[in-house]
Amino acid sequence: MINDYQKYLNEVDLLIKDHLNKNDVSSKVKESSLYSISAGGKKIRPLLLFKTLKALNFPLESGVPVAATIEMIHTYSLIHDDLPAMDNDDYRRGKLTNHKVYGEATAILAGDNLLTESIHLLSYANYNDAIKIKLIQLITSAAGQFGMISGQMNDILSANKEIDYKTLENIHRYKTGKLIQAPVVAAAMIAGASNDIINNLNDFSGELGLLFQIKDDLLDVQGTQEELGKSVGTDEKNQTTTYVSLFGVEGAMDLLKEKETETKRLLYKLKDDIDIIHLEDIISIVVNRTK
Repeated sequence: MINDYQKYLNEVDLLIKDHLNKNDVSSKVKESSLYSISAGGKKIRPLLLFKTLKALNFPLESGVPVAATIEMIHTYSLIHDDLPAMDNDDYRRGKLTNHKVYGEATAILAGDNLLTESIHLLSYANYNDAIKIKLIQLITSAAGQFGMISGQMNDILSANKEIDYKTLENIHRYKTGKLIQAPVVAAAMIAGASNDIINNLNDFSGELGLLFQIKDDLLDVQGTQEELGKSVGTDEKNQTTTYVSLFGVEGAMDLLKEKETETKRLLYKLKDDIDIIHLEDIISIVVNRTK
């Protein structure tokens, strides 16, 4: 389970903090960046990367720099999501959001810093140049205009509008899904997996991203601030279309089960190529999580 990977998750934290602590130009940017990194979180994306490496029977240590890069990008996205111009949230990971502590301007710069320095950190990783370039292309594509950023923009544009299921799912394939796919595909690249395995893992993790988002929407109405570490009811407050607003709680729960079945089906296509038990476990973690 997660405890089996804690050593490597701790190494990810140490690598990020060591890199950020090298900042001797602005103590405020360093402090604000470290504040959000140190807030904890589920570490689902680094865990996904390590579990994929395990499934491919490849050394987990090899994934630490990429896991750190992706976690920095994810944390930057949360800082910016919480800003008044976006979701306007006061709490994240059980603590006041970055802008509530440091102000909006510093929070924006902290997010910018984490995004930029994530690639700076990766540039020093001990991969051959060809793999390193592929990893940078993969991760920046997932985080930028071909992934999370455009998904976020389309989500904002859909606020206060009636959208259908297909449109909503497409938004989440980019807003949430691309940064769930990235650690899985990155692990396969590091391990030197075949193109067929990489493509199948990409399909599996794309569905896993949607599964993650459906569960997120349910937790926004079923969870508590104490459990989630962030405000609840944010989607309704911001008049954001979700799987719950489209189908109701029961309908969204049914959809969660359907998506879980589809995610497992795609994973089972890999049963002869990798040790899928390690990735079956992550499906269960996503479905049963309470935060």
